[in-house]
Amino acid sequence: MLRLIAGFEQPTEGEILLFGEHLEGLPPFRRPVNTVFQHYALFPHMSVAQNIGFGLEMLGKASDEISATVKEVLALVQMEQLADRKTNQLSGGQQQRVALARALAPRPKVLLLDEPLSALDFKLRKEMQVELKRLQNETGITFIFVTHDQEEALTMSDRVAVMRDGLILQVGKPREIYDHPARRFVADFIGDTNILKGRVLSKNGAEATVELDAGFKGKASLPESSENLEHDISIAIRPEQLSLIDDAAAASFSGSIREISYFGSGSDYDVIVSTGEVVTLRLQNRSDINHAYQVGDQVHVSVVAGSMQILAD
Repeated sequence: MLRLIAGFEQPTEGEILLFGEHLEGLPPFRRPVNTVFQHYALFPHMSVAQNIGFGLEMLGKASDEISATVKEVLALVQMEQLADRKTNQLSGGQQQRVALARALAPRPKVLLLDEPLSALDFKLRKEMQVELKRLQNETGITFIFVTHDQEEALTMSDRVAVMRDGLILQVGKPREIYDHPARRFVADFIGDTNILKGRVLSKNGAEATVELDAGFKGKASLPESSENLEHDISIAIRPEQLSLIDDAAAASFSGSIREISYFGSGSDYDVIVSTGEVVTLRLQNRSDINHAYQVGDQVHVSVVAGSMQILAD
């Protein structure tokens, strides 16, 4: 997709429009688009400032304009003090900033980012996510960001498109994609989720009354295309929308703990229910709550109202 927008590949059919203007057939250097690659492709024999100014030189800009633009984007990425340093003397995060500055210098209408944070360690990656959002807000340039990291997509995006085999399955705001996935692939790909079997008992507008095979009855959101929804369905419930309770009568279903996974701020509990399905629920590890559960314990699980989503496929 990025290669098509940038002009490195040409579409066999369809159109590519940028602010209403067709891009098909235009060579890359005639498109108001720049790319930040996964591997930054910086010139090691040039300084930071020379790397940033290189593209402007190729566009035939005047030297004083190049100097002013380089100074401006260096300030934008907070690297003014490293202008004369060679790029092979920089850390991974600093090289990332140089690549961004070089791509922003010609003031493109769209900036394409091809998994640019994948080579960074976890902490630096988090810092650069914040930095990229700041740069996008300050420049007002549209960023198209490709990532396989679901958390990264939800954290950084104003709008998310989930693709599979070249097809867009769902487009929406991060919260819409996460809370109301339309398809099974989207629900399974974006974040952790439980996908349980059930059936539709009745429909009412955008909701349906469903019954899970595990025995629980409740309301679930319908996908956009629900006309041909079969009687037997798949229902998504996020792990954080489940909790453990003491009252068996108030429980949605019961089961036994098969596994407990501790990850610092919280713990995941895998519970085997009566159908043999495994339901994962996520609880915060708080000092005022006693999570004294053990593998093998019989527990009761409650579903948060309004948290179930029927999947189209």
